[in-house]
Amino acid sequence: MIQTEFQQLPVAAGTSTAQPSPHTLRGAETNFFADAAEQQFDITILAQSVHVVAKPVQYSWNYGDGTHQGPLPASGGPLPQDRWGEKTPTSHVYTLTGDFNVVLTTHFKGTYSVNGGPPLPIPGQGVFNAPPQTVSVWRSVTRNYADTCLENPRGQGCPGAAPLP
Repeated sequence: MIQTEFQQLPVAAGTSTAQPSPHTLRGAETNFFADAAEQQFDITILAQSVHVVAKPVQYSWNYGDGTHQGPLPASGGPLPQDRWGEKTPTSHVYTLTGDFNVVLTTHFKGTYSVNGGPPLPIPGQGVFNAPPQTVSVWRSVTRNYADTCLENPRGQGCPGAAPLP
């Protein structure tokens, strides 16, 4: 009964953050990390006061393109901007462009105590999904030119130049 009650609590799964965000590049590593916190609830079961503690212990990602990862014991973490694009345990490479809804699933272990008694483990885990986060995957095109716009004002990439086909 406690496992059923645990799964129905309003446990916040936390948030998922992407780097870079909200836009990333096709073919590049996109770093994802979770931020989830321990939560406590006071409920009544069979006329008894029950205190429940939910602690995040594992994290899974649905990257929105048919790829899943996890559950992993670590939530990942932010990278400094100069390291964006590095592979991390929670990163993902998109092979297509478009908008993808990324869903974080956080797995919680729980304990409960009845009427102020000692904490007891809740069997299994509670599994909770965060709201989807949209990530836009773009493509990038790089072109090199031999001269500057000062040297050749009508050259490709210069203001007023004919657009590329």
